[in-house]
Amino acid sequence: MRVSNEVSALEAIIGPGKCPDVYDRNCPSRGILEHVTSRWGVLVLAALLDGTHRFSELRRRVMGVSEKMLAQTLQTLERDGFVLREAHPVIPPHVDYSLTPTGEDVARQVASLARWCETSLPRVEAARSVYDAQKAASHSAAALGSPGPDTGTARVRQ
Repeated sequence: MRVSNEVSALEAIIGPGKCPDVYDRNCPSRGILEHVTSRWGVLVLAALLDGTHRFSELRRRVMGVSEKMLAQTLQTLERDGFVLREAHPVIPPHVDYSLTPTGEDVARQVASLARWCETSLPRVEAARSVYDAQKAASHSAAALGSPGPDTGTARVRQ
């Protein structure tokens, strides 16, 4: 029954007999991808994997995010069903943010990507250095009037 309900819901969103296709610019799955892979979306989701946080705690954890962007990101992730916002009726107001089960699932995925970025930093920086050196040599050669090396097809082996 659950699968039938999910298929019916999916057909209501994208049309009968169609499958979600993130490469299709009209597919709603692309919007979800944009939300979870935005710079702040990834970092907020990954930070919430550690547990429940208040707004100010998240702002300190996700260094560089403005209050406005953090609020917008949290609202977007809440609307998508990834973040739970719990307001406590106290003075001053106390609001907690945590992940829903769906949010935990997607947060694990994007946190894995974030960790990959951290561990792959030396390889990426080495590739950038090679690329930059090739571009500089190409520009120097062009300035001197010689064709220079073909940097358009060079590949860095890692």
